[in-house]
Amino acid sequence: MIVAGEASGDAHAAKLVRALREFAPEKDFGFFGATSHKLREAGVEEIVNADDFSVVGLPEIAKALPMFWKDFKKLKQTAKERKPDVVILVDFPDFNLKLAKSLKKQGLKIIYYISPQLWAWRKYRIKTIKKYVDLVLAILPFEKDWYARQGISHVEYVGNPTVREIHSNLTKEQFCVKHNLNSSKPIISLLAGSRHKEIVRILPELLETAALMEEQNADLQFVVALAATRRLEEIEEAKAKAKKMPKIFTVVKGETHEALNASDAAAVTSGTATLETAIIGTPLAIVYKTSPLNYKLLRPLISVEHFGLINLIAEERLAKELIQDDFTPETLARELFRLLEPAENQKMRERLKAATDKLGHGGASKRAAEFILNLLK
Repeated sequence: MIVAGEASGDAHAAKLVRALREFAPEKDFGFFGATSHKLREAGVEEIVNADDFSVVGLPEIAKALPMFWKDFKKLKQTAKERKPDVVILVDFPDFNLKLAKSLKKQGLKIIYYISPQLWAWRKYRIKTIKKYVDLVLAILPFEKDWYARQGISHVEYVGNPTVREIHSNLTKEQFCVKHNLNSSKPIISLLAGSRHKEIVRILPELLETAALMEEQNADLQFVVALAATRRLEEIEEAKAKAKKMPKIFTVVKGETHEALNASDAAAVTSGTATLETAIIGTPLAIVYKTSPLNYKLLRPLISVEHFGLINLIAEERLAKELIQDDFTPETLARELFRLLEPAENQKMRERLKAATDKLGHGGASKRAAEFILNLLK
């Protein structure tokens, strides 16, 4: 049984399913669980459709509770009927930690792939990991040692599953020709996040930043990189909220890695995109803004020193973090101008490479599959 929630978890889970089949072709695997399109493409039987699981913000989660409760009961009942050899829970901790507790009480083996970020917030959930999870497969280099300090030894670091796939399919010159950009002039990518609420709250500030920078340097070129899962109409919604707009900017959809590879600097919404930007090697500033209510409720629960994943991996404030009230067009413009300075730009590229080298160079899904098969033996 395999249960994934958001799009990134669905993608990692699908790669794990394929790795298990490749690692042990003699075995007749059967997979079922909570799926989105990548897992369904990998041949996993859908018990629960996870396409609507991607919800952010406490009020939004509260509205979705009836859906989550219905799906939780369905997965619990299916596990009871089918008695899988192992349950693989992928990320999505608010749902999956509760499921781990329930399914472990049925006597099932529980593996957690992509450790919940307990080191960042809600550390009390470690009790659930300790009591109800048989094996944690971590994808960040510092997590195994962190768990060991908490007295938990059933943790293995498998490497990061995104490393090998984070690359551009186009050179900078090809990208510029495709989108009518001048490769000899500075390019700045603006990444507003993969969720609708992030786009409508963060993109207006990014566009205002572009307008402010454009006033000081008319040669600057701005690229809004929209996730493949988002709609172009959301850009229009954000534009309507922006107080000031740049004269010209380019919108690309599903070409985030290509845009970053072509860029001299980037403003990136906190999340996995900060890690992807660092792997590509583009100097970045990390931004985030949520509703005042969400921030007031969630900020006291966050215990980690850095918000940005790349800063956590580097174990230092490598990329500047502009969070909530610190995130304004003025503060972001200052930081991006600093990153465009040749000496500063080259220095950050070198430091990003040193930090991302800690993630290994691929094979995470295969190593995860090996640990899972060893546990089954």
